[in-house]
Amino acid sequence: MQKPFRPLRLGTRGSPLALAQAHMTIAALRARHGWDEGAVEIVVVQTSGDRIQDRALAEIGGKALWTKELDRALLEGEIDFAVHSMKDVETIRPAEIRIAAMLPRADVRDRLVGAASFDALPEKPVVGTSSPRRAAQVKRLRPDAGVVLFRGNVATRLAKLEKGEAHATLLAAAGLDRLGQSDVGVAIPAEVMLPAPSQGAVGIETLSGNGAMLDLLATINDADTFDCVMAERAVLVGLGGTCHSPIAALGRLEEGRIYLRAEIISPDGQETIGDSLRIERNDVATAEAMGRGLLEWASPALRALFEA
Repeated sequence: MQKPFRPLRLGTRGSPLALAQAHMTIAALRARHGWDEGAVEIVVVQTSGDRIQDRALAEIGGKALWTKELDRALLEGEIDFAVHSMKDVETIRPAEIRIAAMLPRADVRDRLVGAASFDALPEKPVVGTSSPRRAAQVKRLRPDAGVVLFRGNVATRLAKLEKGEAHATLLAAAGLDRLGQSDVGVAIPAEVMLPAPSQGAVGIETLSGNGAMLDLLATINDADTFDCVMAERAVLVGLGGTCHSPIAALGRLEEGRIYLRAEIISPDGQETIGDSLRIERNDVATAEAMGRGLLEWASPALRALFEA
């Protein structure tokens, strides 16, 4: 594709991980189209999620805190496209904005930092996380564990751990790898801790009406990642899931179909409702039905988390 007449403006958060993902997106476009370094410029947009670090996301507006300022910049023409960690993107997006592409997915697993395993943690360990999913899974694995709030970027959370605010924390393997910290922590098998929906995926959004940008971004879309992540997000639609809700889901391609697993967990880790099935690519209706089915099987107390 011909080089744009002016630099394309890529909107991103300003954290080290967000910037690394922005540079990955630019590199993919340059490699695909042979552009020089000046073809795309990064526009840093500070988000509410970056500014407010002392409270859980669920208390202050959920995932919209990561997206609303970038959405505004897109809608007002300040940027041409935006890059996100897909697990931070709200389940229901504005009609004017479309998820146009995803880069090849990285490691979907979580890493335990601070101990060699959950069994190696001391009695009544303290684990730092801001994720309801991770907190519930920790309580399921170690019912004696206490959970404290760890918000902030990777460096901030590792600093909290270094200061002794917790015995261990959990971080996404993909984020650590993208920051050149592959040696940090111990990977936890997905069979032990099913990851968050969309974990490890980088998504790129633009305006639904911007046909030129949609066509451009389609050239760097990884269809396997896109289809699996959209299936996971469809489970969220069926659940009506929010940041309050401990939800895990993972889709993987097996022989041309998506093997989809999902579970919802009570905050104390004592109740887990899970399901798995194989669906065709793009069969979001079955994935949504899977989410609704999890709620039907759940206890009234667990179901109530999704009705708030």
